[in-house]
Amino acid sequence: MNPLRIGSFEDFESHNGQELGASDYFRITQSQINLFADATHDHQWIHCDPERAKKEGAFGNTIAHGYLTLSIVPHLWEQIVQVENLKMMINYGIENLRFAQAVTVDSEVRLVARLKNVANLRGTVKAEVEVKLEIKDQKKPAFTGLLVFLYHFQ
Repeated sequence: MNPLRIGSFEDFESHNGQELGASDYFRITQSQINLFADATHDHQWIHCDPERAKKEGAFGNTIAHGYLTLSIVPHLWEQIVQVENLKMMINYGIENLRFAQAVTVDSEVRLVARLKNVANLRGTVKAEVEVKLEIKDQKKPAFTGLLVFLYHFQ
């Protein structure tokens, strides 16, 4: 898959209101879940205890932390859009984030992105990107939301 190349406000503007694409699928492993639990000190059994999750959990297995699924967005975003000629990028905000479906261990997810709006704020490009994290073979996405990025081009 070749990412869309963006190098200026005008490049962004030419895609305003359009779907930008989808990333490759990415497998969520128990190892990743455990490392995220260690990093965030969130060792709740629904994430880290496969035996208990199979017996007592509502999903038949461990599930990824919602914030783990959100934290892989930069990796998946780079597969969709390659921003070039960049001085600096800032994650400015997340609006209307909704976790709709749990991601069970070993599920594959991918990011789908649509450019909702782009604005030139005195040389800083504000891009509002509607995203959904799809789960392979599931009807409901893991989450949906609006990501807001600030891009400072060279």
